[in-house]
Amino acid sequence: MVDEGRPSVKELLFLQIISMFQAAAMQQMGKIVDPVSGEVSRELEQAKVSIDILDVIKEKTQGNLTEAEKDFLDKVLFELHMNYVDEVKKPAADETEERKGVVDDNTRERHPPASDEDTGDSALAEDRRPEAGTPKKKKRK
Repeated sequence: MVDEGRPSVKELLFLQIISMFQAAAMQQMGKIVDPVSGEVSRELEQAKVSIDILDVIKEKTQGNLTEAEKDFLDKVLFELHMNYVDEVKKPAADETEERKGVVDDNTRERHPPASDEDTGDSALAEDRRPEAGTPKKKKRK
């Protein structure tokens, strides 16, 4: 016998399925760390597949869900669709790495890019060289 107001085992299992695809999509969008590898990666095509699976589940279960299940699925899909659109608008990581610095995968903090002197860009490094008469440091190759 199930207590009134408490979800049944089947309802909990259904919510777990939704949560699994939600976590997978968030991980594939680079929003959360992969618990196995400990890294953040961005695979938008795979994220779209995970979101599409949830859309199909919603379509195929229409009329068979409790109000709580329907609300949960609707909220998850809304969140995933909004995050997906946000990620699609962002440039690829390799394009932004040089301009904005490197993202630390563990903390999601952005570190400044290497200075021009560190990268060997002599045209920009020239502007920052010491005053005349001060010897320049030679770069080792």
